[in-house]
Amino acid sequence: MTEKKRMFRLAGVSRGFGPVRAVHDLHLTLEEGKILALLGPSGCGKTTTLRLLAGFERPESGEVEIGGRIVAGPGVFVPPEKRRVGMVFQDYALFPHLTVEQNVAYGLPVGKKRGGRVAEVLALAHLEGLGGRMPHELSGGQQQRVALARALAPEPAIVLLDEPFSNLDAALRARVRAEMRDILTAAGATAVFVTHDQEEALSLADEVAVMMGGRILQSAPPEDLYHFPATREVAEFVGEANFIPGTAQNGRLHCVLGDVPACGECIGHVEAMLRPEALHLRRLANGDAAGSEVEATVLAREFYGHDQLIKLRLDSGPVLCSRLGGGPGFRPGERVAVAVAGQAVVFPKS
Repeated sequence: MTEKKRMFRLAGVSRGFGPVRAVHDLHLTLEEGKILALLGPSGCGKTTTLRLLAGFERPESGEVEIGGRIVAGPGVFVPPEKRRVGMVFQDYALFPHLTVEQNVAYGLPVGKKRGGRVAEVLALAHLEGLGGRMPHELSGGQQQRVALARALAPEPAIVLLDEPFSNLDAALRARVRAEMRDILTAAGATAVFVTHDQEEALSLADEVAVMMGGRILQSAPPEDLYHFPATREVAEFVGEANFIPGTAQNGRLHCVLGDVPACGECIGHVEAMLRPEALHLRRLANGDAAGSEVEATVLAREFYGHDQLIKLRLDSGPVLCSRLGGGPGFRPGERVAVAVAGQAVVFPKS
């Protein structure tokens, strides 16, 4: 198998603004053809990281490498227009006085191949037949695809996208998200996008880097990040989670839910995470006993169609959540038996 080329590297990169340390000692790499999500709350340093890659900000320390070339570091600073970076801004930044074709052609050198490349990326972005239209004549999703086509046209080393779906309404977001991934994949593009939306990051990216306080807490494929978070902070931020105290030893956790499989480096007194879908519920009829399961009372139910979230109180006191499929649900006040499927992730007890 051919080893994939590394398309960018941040090594020990830091950047502050006055007393505020926006990013601190960042280390991050991405292979060719992969999509990376920078995920975190507002003010965590995501956009600053994107701007450091683009060349809109200079790092105070560390190195930025793109396509095998150092573009920022001690004694080196390559300006944005010479970095082979494509940018899709939050508001798309289309030129309102130019047609779709003219917008896409804007960053291309004048020559015989220019028209052919414009037609190629318009087809790639599913914009055939729209080249003569003005931006205001397009829907939000179409405008976004024009911005993406313009970024892809010069065949950049990486494409950077700043909160690309924030201007779209909820109904459009999921569809446009899938379209964008298809376009980036078809183009063989290497891309980095900034988001605060967990669902967006997990569904679109090959790799997700969780940022908080200017640092990257964990960078991993979406499945690993969700099921095996490195810290409690990551576990809490990425998806819903139940946290319960317990004692861990030899790959087992003893807690209020019984004796369950566990993973993690900690032993002794720990705090454990179980995702809601790991809790399976069984309705108890009058007089039924739970047996080896734990008994609980349903407190509330949130139904989403494709799934539902059940809030319940164990007889021993803790309040937990269970996520089930979209079938018939449990009602508040019902008695249930709770069993654990899967394993808990253990963290040091705070």
